Amino acid sequence: MLTMKSEAKGLIANGVSFCAGCGLELAARIILDVLGPNTVMVIPPGCAALLSGFGNETVTKIPGFQGNLENTAAYAAGIKAGFEMQGRGDIQVLGLAGDGATVDIGLQSLSGALERGDKILYICYDNEAYMNTGIQSSGSTPLSAWTTTTPGGKPVYRKDMVGIVAAHKIPYVATASVGYVDDFRKKVEKAKAATAVGPAYLHVHIPCPTGWGNKPAQSIEVAKLAVQSLCWPLYEIINGEEYKLTVPVAKPKPVADYLKLQKRFAGMNAQRTEELQAAVEKEHAHLMKKML
Repeated sequence: MLTMKSEAKGLIANGVSFCAGCGLELAARIILDVLGPNTVMVIPPGCAALLSGFGNETVTKIPGFQGNLENTAAYAAGIKAGFEMQGRGDIQVLGLAGDGATVDIGLQSLSGALERGDKILYICYDNEAYMNTGIQSSGSTPLSAWTTTTPGGKPVYRKDMVGIVAAHKIPYVATASVGYVDDFRKKVEKAKAATAVGPAYLHVHIPCPTGWGNKPAQSIEVAKLAVQSLCWPLYEIINGEEYKLTVPVAKPKPVADYLKLQKRFAGMNAQRTEELQAAVEKEHAHLMKKML
């Protein structure tokens, strides 16, 4: 029996071997749909490595390069410089890395690229732990979350990665979520335009059913609740100074509504939940003081 293969309409194949309910595939399709075929992608080892393919096979229709965990931004900057030397500065160079390869291991090379003003787009897909290697805690794992290296719940706060990037005064920085696709697409478009003058950075919230313990069918619901409970505010920063809230939340939902869909927070008692609620409200109030 002859089996006919259908060609994918976008830049990613019809099927990719991500875990069921993973938000990364949706994010990747949005990103490449906006950036278009005139793009080169740099990916370190991690969940997104599935987009790089293996051997002589790949799931994307654009050139891709898989580097090391610590140097995604450095590779991207070098590739961009090479294209510019050839008079091909119009080619978009994308660094796509997880929170471990961004917030922790790759922070030094990312900071260097931002300081130099390299015209690259760097996108961190944040699933809040080292999911590809066994769900170990990262600098982006939230307070009280279970991981294999914080079995009693993470005892410290996550890094303010967006604040760290914004301190470099680059043209464009923004948070995004797979739960708010229209907002996400607009920010990829703005980031793409910003790379004409300097680096741009997006930090995207990506639910991970495997590590978070939510049902695969609930990933988008979980992503939306993160925003609606103020745990993941959606905003953008221009030149490190102009802050704008892009998805206002008029009536925030309790943080407990967000937590209860995830097994990684199952060990929290009422007192700990109240403490986390207070911390979220405090951080949000501090952020709102910066808004235009």
